[in-house]
Amino acid sequence: MTIDFHSQDNRSTYAKRQADDTWVNMIQSICEIEGKNVLDIGCGGGIYTKAFAEMGASFVTGLDFSKEILSSAKENCKSYANINFHLGNALNTQLKKEQYDIILERAIIHHINDLESCFKEAFQLLKPGGIFIIQDRTPEDCILEGSPTHIRGYFFSKYPYLVNKETERRHSSEKVIQTLLAEGFKDTQNFSFWETRKTYKALSDLETDLLNRTGRSILYDLSDKQLEELVLYIKEKLALNDNKIIIEKDRWTIWKAIKD
Repeated sequence: MTIDFHSQDNRSTYAKRQADDTWVNMIQSICEIEGKNVLDIGCGGGIYTKAFAEMGASFVTGLDFSKEILSSAKENCKSYANINFHLGNALNTQLKKEQYDIILERAIIHHINDLESCFKEAFQLLKPGGIFIIQDRTPEDCILEGSPTHIRGYFFSKYPYLVNKETERRHSSEKVIQTLLAEGFKDTQNFSFWETRKTYKALSDLETDLLNRTGRSILYDLSDKQLEELVLYIKEKLALNDNKIIIEKDRWTIWKAIKD
């Protein structure tokens, strides 16, 4: 099975974390957020929409194609007067052109085959001089070995057949850069970094997160029985780790491009 982003059962799966300081520091190192008008395309539960508001953006718009997930995002960000949400998709947002200083697309391009249309839409939405930030995993990011901090790597050592499924849906850094340039962006840069996903106070907290498939679409490709076996496998691997606190990290690639 695959995740149904439109199901009420999954409405909160991408709203249960806070943006970590590793992410905040990375974004602030590559662009100025203070006073900017920001668009978060594929905002999910509003985790990073909220983070932009807390980083000093003057206004933040979150856009997602799922009504159920947007309802969770609205609840997550209800105390922020400078955040609003729209229903739409990355290829045709129906938003006003040239009104945003910064656009973020985090963890969505691996769901999109037509990068050209996706990046063209972002280009049209940005003001001249605006910054486009894309965050996703490349195939190389996906095949790193598992460790007490890189839990995701254990998914693929337990079930090697997931490697092809995971890497085939990922775009290479070269393709992303080439497509950005073809759609009119300039000054493209890419950065590799480790983002702290979550800190677990106990192994049982990680177990619960995994069994609920929280924010992990790849786990929807496993049956319930396979998932239980994966959790047991990970627990056995982590038994070698004496630390009670588990700090889970994921490696990502970020691309930054500027609209001429």
